[in-house]
Amino acid sequence: MQIKRVYNLTVADSLGNNVQIETMKIEKGEGRTILLVSPHADDPAFFLGGTIALWAEMGWRVVCVRVTDDRWDSQGLTEAETIKNNTDQLHAAASVLGISEIVELGYNTDVLGDVSEVALREKIIRMIRTYKPYALVSFDPFSMYGEDNEDHLVVAKACNEAFWTSQFDLHHPEHFKDGLEPHGCFERWYFGRRLTEITHVVDVSSVLDKKVRAAQCHVTMMLNYANQLVMQARTAGKKAPLAEDALRSGDPSRMIDLFIRRGSQGTGARYELEAAEEFRIIRFGGLSALLED
Repeated sequence: MQIKRVYNLTVADSLGNNVQIETMKIEKGEGRTILLVSPHADDPAFFLGGTIALWAEMGWRVVCVRVTDDRWDSQGLTEAETIKNNTDQLHAAASVLGISEIVELGYNTDVLGDVSEVALREKIIRMIRTYKPYALVSFDPFSMYGEDNEDHLVVAKACNEAFWTSQFDLHHPEHFKDGLEPHGCFERWYFGRRLTEITHVVDVSSVLDKKVRAAQCHVTMMLNYANQLVMQARTAGKKAPLAEDALRSGDPSRMIDLFIRRGSQGTGARYELEAAEEFRIIRFGGLSALLED
């Protein structure tokens, strides 16, 4: 991806090591494709909604592959109602952010650890060969010590393997009967709860409000999250006023606004920015010295 370097900054990472991080602005995509593989409906908006909005504004085509159907992420609804609500709300958030297309793989949520890794990887390889992305985006498979959602772990590993094997003509040659061919992504963008290595930071100050609006589309999942917070607080004999207000009103927008702004602005403060998102980016397999224009 063509990027404009703003400045390099030496900061202490989550392990206390001093590292050089490149802060950047995204340049024109000129119709090229980003393939984002997301375990759940709310992951795009919450983890990298600002960067997605910037990609869309700069002419990148963003395709989101949603791996699960989020059928159990609700409170007081049936599975069918939950699937419909979370799917509709994903499309609403995608419209806010400028996502071009959503592809559904339809796996059951919260049980990806039980599915065939080879079968999941094959589906992601097919997506890579179908959409021929410049960059593949997913959770970071190497930053999982702070991750408590197994679906995130499974998708991260499958994407990392699919990046390589999508280029091999002996991996799933049945795809070629459908007119597909091996494809190599030039970049991998990894995100997560706590990255063990951060290489790049995107300034999302100009699209922070858009990120908030996209996250606020996920009413069903966030009401379920609010219910979890209330239960946890109650166990300790405490209250969670914002979460309780969300449950009473059926509107978690104030809670989401606080959650998104505090997280994005806290990240930005580390880099002297109003709001930011962090990534580990690998370009050309880390072998850029071999490239020529």
